[in-house]
Amino acid sequence: MYKLLIVDDEPTVRAGLRAYIDWSSFGIEVMDEADDGDAALEIVGRETPDLVLTDVRMPNLDGIALSREISARHPGTKIVFVSGHDDADYLKSALKVSAVDYIFKPVNLEELSAVIRRVVAELDAERAERRRKEELEVKLKEGMPLLREKLLLSLVEGGAPKQGLGERLDFLGLRLPADAPYWVAVLSVDDMAGVLASRTETDRQLLWYAVLNIAQELIDRHLAGYAFERRAGEFVGILRAEPADEYASDAAEALFAFAGDVRGNLERWLKIGVTIGISERVTSPYALAQAYGQAREAADHKWYLGKNRIITMDSLRGPETEAGGYERSGPADREGLIPALKAADPDKLRAGLDRIFADLARRRRDGLKYGRNVCLQIALAVDQLLLELNVPAGGSDADAPASGLWEALFEQETLGDLRRLLESRLLDACGRIREKRTGKTANVVERVRAIIDRGYANGGLTVAEIGREVYLTPTYVSLLFKQETGQTVNEYLTQVRVEKAKELLRDPQYKFYDICHAIGYTDPSYFTKLFKKATGVTPSAYRETHA
Repeated sequence: MYKLLIVDDEPTVRAGLRAYIDWSSFGIEVMDEADDGDAALEIVGRETPDLVLTDVRMPNLDGIALSREISARHPGTKIVFVSGHDDADYLKSALKVSAVDYIFKPVNLEELSAVIRRVVAELDAERAERRRKEELEVKLKEGMPLLREKLLLSLVEGGAPKQGLGERLDFLGLRLPADAPYWVAVLSVDDMAGVLASRTETDRQLLWYAVLNIAQELIDRHLAGYAFERRAGEFVGILRAEPADEYASDAAEALFAFAGDVRGNLERWLKIGVTIGISERVTSPYALAQAYGQAREAADHKWYLGKNRIITMDSLRGPETEAGGYERSGPADREGLIPALKAADPDKLRAGLDRIFADLARRRRDGLKYGRNVCLQIALAVDQLLLELNVPAGGSDADAPASGLWEALFEQETLGDLRRLLESRLLDACGRIREKRTGKTANVVERVRAIIDRGYANGGLTVAEIGREVYLTPTYVSLLFKQETGQTVNEYLTQVRVEKAKELLRDPQYKFYDICHAIGYTDPSYFTKLFKKATGVTPSAYRETHA
């Protein structure tokens, strides 16, 4: 309901206006009435009306002066003049104070009703607009963190226009003065493949949220600035020193204290490692994109400096940047691995890898991508040699033996990780070639059979456990056994168990349940299916015909 104040020095007019109009039908209630402008102002001081219906000529404070006062205090209040004096000067004054309308006495109810309908329509429109603005303000307030993050991202990515930047920063409540010293820190989560593999999407989002909270808390403790997530596993800190410390050694100490605390807290509370790249100092928020590029480059150099480190731009200025770089490791170095493989000499293999990776470590400009390419070329050469020698290659698919290795190579984040992965692959290939050359294949197969023959009753016997006993990988054991016998390891294990079950079934003293456990099965129905698949009959039918 809208509130109406009636102001007139004639009681009969006030009573008529109150009584002869059905105000509730317009959504209006008469809040009060006054006989003079002074009395009306007192009422307005206590409660704000939405609409004032006032006489023009009154003894103390006339309607024109009253309207000026009300409009100054409450611009949204609508004013309609009612007067018996057809005076052009008064009409002009009424228009100057933005009166809604001017009605002459005696009041025509239809005319007044039309005016009131128009006033209510204006009030409805203004109320709807106010509600829309309030809703937008609520949404804006709720979306403020997202807007801040969007602007911070544009600053480090170089997409923020300089014009009006100060106003945008002030509006979003971001304290990034134009003339302050800044640094950018990039937090790169180490071993991303392992971190993501063991978590659900919900757990991942909670982890990133926790990383962000820890980073922001430590920024607030040591310096000033803001932390935000740029992409999965990468967080950016815009760091600012306080004016008193901007040129002092305290700023540098605070910077490294922040980085050290972030690394320590993430390792302690979240059990993850991070590599932190820190830019050089810049003197304006307009230079944050340049600083971010430096910090990102520093963090990316963990590929040869190692993970879980704090890396500054100074640490990247090695001698090779001035000497013009080093010569690429040539084909001869990589091909030197092939003779070592053919000779099945693990020491020569390691020596060759030492040369290749020492060269890669010097080639900082080429980065991890080049190192991966070198490793892929070596892997292809090894698989080609295994194919030529008719030696089973690694991987679950014999036609694409290196596919799993390739995926693993792209998951590695440092030069040391690449070295360990590739060395393991080459030593495994070296062992296979040596066994084939020395005729040990049959011996391995016999050892596998012996392990199964004596351990078939162990329900937990797996190819992995068998591989550990013969000092070979599960994949290699499976391929070798299949190649030499035509059966898989599991097929042979099932065969042994079924033959032993037949032997026990022929003796009536053994119960069916005991036979299952004696040959390594805990589920009788599963054993029944396997037995029938192998023999064509159920265990019960076999006992009936052979007991």
